[in-house]
Amino acid sequence: MATDEERQLEAMRERAHAELEHLDTTEALEDWRTRYLGRERGELTAVLKGLGKLPGEQRKIVGQAANAVKTELEALLEARRQAVQAQERAATLERERVDVTLPGAAMPVGHVHPLSQVMRDIARTMKAMGFQQYDGPEVETDYYNFQSLNLPPDHPARDMQDTYWIAPGQILLRTQTSPNQVRIMESMRPPVRAYVMGKVYRNEAIDASHEAVFHQVEGLLIDETCTMADLRGVLERFAREMFGGERKIRFRPSYFPFTEPSAEFDVDCMSCKGKGCRVCKYSGWLEMGGSGMVDPRVLRGVGYDPTVYRGFAFGLGIERIAMLRWDIDDIRQFMSNDLRFLRQLT
Repeated sequence: MATDEERQLEAMRERAHAELEHLDTTEALEDWRTRYLGRERGELTAVLKGLGKLPGEQRKIVGQAANAVKTELEALLEARRQAVQAQERAATLERERVDVTLPGAAMPVGHVHPLSQVMRDIARTMKAMGFQQYDGPEVETDYYNFQSLNLPPDHPARDMQDTYWIAPGQILLRTQTSPNQVRIMESMRPPVRAYVMGKVYRNEAIDASHEAVFHQVEGLLIDETCTMADLRGVLERFAREMFGGERKIRFRPSYFPFTEPSAEFDVDCMSCKGKGCRVCKYSGWLEMGGSGMVDPRVLRGVGYDPTVYRGFAFGLGIERIAMLRWDIDDIRQFMSNDLRFLRQLT
């Protein structure tokens, strides 16, 4: 006849079986193991610890039965644990499954910076007119930046360009792209059709219309028959390519040390078509840049005979073109890296 201890073991075994069948998480299985098989407070452990209080023969019988129940429950637990882990793994895979038929997340696409776009348009326009692009150093000598362009050390026009000197009186950050005129003419014989684009540096107070670092484009043409009429034709073509429509230009007498005669050139306002508006300050015209016929002393300095060769040069700010094209009122925006500003122009 079964003893009370054996009947308790059987009841516990059946109860443990029944509970185990309904557990479906690893956390619940761990709670079950602690309740029945835990080393400190497990029900089966308590039975095994109480064997010492039983008579000798009964102790042996109950001990064998308890060990059998323990082995059985451990095997059932391991089997159930593997099944639950498989279910959880399948659920995780299903939850994290990637539907390859769905469209992917679109990555933001970069755009050409407005200054880069203007430079590309300038390059295309100048190439179409037969000009070849050249480059030059941004760190210049006093000779090329000033003296070769009729600006000796005591020339008052130097005060117009606040200079960043590296070695005072000798090395500087170029204040204009014009030094490349001399470098280009020194490297070749006429005819010359060249242009240069690049950064220039002025030690100026930065505000909405002035920057310490900005960009210029410089054009140069030298041959035996060049006139101011040719200069006007090139600048009209340039203005129409940059701003569209049938743009008109006008010359205003001016002074530049390396051109004679010299002229500033304006383009008719594209906002009001020359009628006068806020953009052009009601004049109908927008200031663009400087130009003129290359001074004979500059030609003579590079070994060109001014009685045989003549030419013109012009220069203007690339930021100026971009500001007029997109009606931008603050030059500092181009260097701000503000994506809100840049996205408006793409």
